[in-house]
Amino acid sequence: MTHLRDAGLTGNETIETSFGTLRLEHTFLTDESSELLFDQLDAQRAAQAYLWSLPLVGFLTWRERAAEVFGATRFGDFVVYDSLREKRGIVTANLTTPYVINFTSLADGPLLIDYPAGPTAGGVLDFWQRPVVDLGQTGPDRGDGGGYAVLGPHHDDTPFQGSGLYVVRSQTVNLFIAFRVLTQDPRLMAAAKAGLKLSRAGSSPAPVRFIEGVDREWSATPARGMQYWRDLATALAEEPVREVDKALMAMVEPLGLVKGREFVPDARQRRILQEGAALGELLVRNLQVNPRYTEPYWTGTSWFKSFDFEVEQETDTVLQLDQRATWFYEAVTSTQGMVHPTPGAGQVYLTSKRDSRGRLVRADRTYRLHVPADVPVAQFWSLTLYSEDTRRPYDNGGTEIRSVSLDSRDEQLKFNDDGGIDLYIGPTAPAGARSNWVKTIAPDGWFVYFRLYAPSQPFFDKTWTLPDFEAV
Repeated sequence: MTHLRDAGLTGNETIETSFGTLRLEHTFLTDESSELLFDQLDAQRAAQAYLWSLPLVGFLTWRERAAEVFGATRFGDFVVYDSLREKRGIVTANLTTPYVINFTSLADGPLLIDYPAGPTAGGVLDFWQRPVVDLGQTGPDRGDGGGYAVLGPHHDDTPFQGSGLYVVRSQTVNLFIAFRVLTQDPRLMAAAKAGLKLSRAGSSPAPVRFIEGVDREWSATPARGMQYWRDLATALAEEPVREVDKALMAMVEPLGLVKGREFVPDARQRRILQEGAALGELLVRNLQVNPRYTEPYWTGTSWFKSFDFEVEQETDTVLQLDQRATWFYEAVTSTQGMVHPTPGAGQVYLTSKRDSRGRLVRADRTYRLHVPADVPVAQFWSLTLYSEDTRRPYDNGGTEIRSVSLDSRDEQLKFNDDGGIDLYIGPTAPAGARSNWVKTIAPDGWFVYFRLYAPSQPFFDKTWTLPDFEAV
């Protein structure tokens, strides 16, 4: 018997592999070996298809669950996610400001948006979670508000030339529209909601309905097992196939995922798809914890920029599969302001899964994070705790946002005399530190996002550094 790496691949040979024993007879694979190889081929393709499809399934899952839980089913329905329970359904939700979110389709024609002025951050994204256009302070309106025309893949832009609108095009039929008001002033939130209007080209604006106060537990984390593939099939049926995705579409065809056909996998396909979904999730979780395509933001620490690739998800030479799989497993949405912030505008998301000794953090240990004084932000900073299992805000039994998210505007935080602050994460709070503590519950592993809103120059030139977690 020969190990695969030493195989001659000719004549009569028995080859040992990690997935079973293959036999050649007169250089031909035996029928049993052929079946084994087809299973291996399709299992590998299923796992890679999981990584490829995460952004598409992430948005499809959110849209479907929001329709079920919040009743957001009509054109012009915006869900306002404000309470902890509402936000705890969203993968790595920001807990410091309310989200105002809509899913809509361009199947019935181009979309017109009257966007309000004010201190907001938002955007329109396609269903691959690529920004079509930023809205608000990092968008072309620069916070002054304005009119946008969003066209689908095949819409004619001639009617909009010279219209004074910001004209943009989506590569997908489905859209995600979202914004946040970057202030806690309720008057500015009310003004933003009052100034928002949606319409179809050639039609009057539709009533915008804000769905608020639902306050239910729910989940937009992509499903595991066969439901993941059923959700992917739904999304593929609705969307055109982009040129960049044709090779991956060829890979999923033997698994029963074919554009224009009903998804009805047989027993063998179901078995392989279930294995592929589990393996795919483990592969991307490994990338999420150990992102080998990049380096820590500060040398000598374990802090990485969470979004570390191009918003287009590709360069001149590659589709950034590993990078985007990492982000869209761990999070949702992307905007230019998140990826390419400039001093005084945009946001930075930093994450770490290891302590100062390089060990993976644990839910049964308590850690201290020392945040030095003069955090380089023009607005504020926040630290939010997430579950490694669901990637949603951590459920530690708390009922208030403060139970899983602390930020620099929090009047209950106790700062040090020099302006720095010590934050604690773990099952128990050190003496006198309860106001600066977030609770963990073993064995639900955790990670954090440290967000900087409107980062200032010391972040970019790295003269300010965030140290690693220290085990207490």
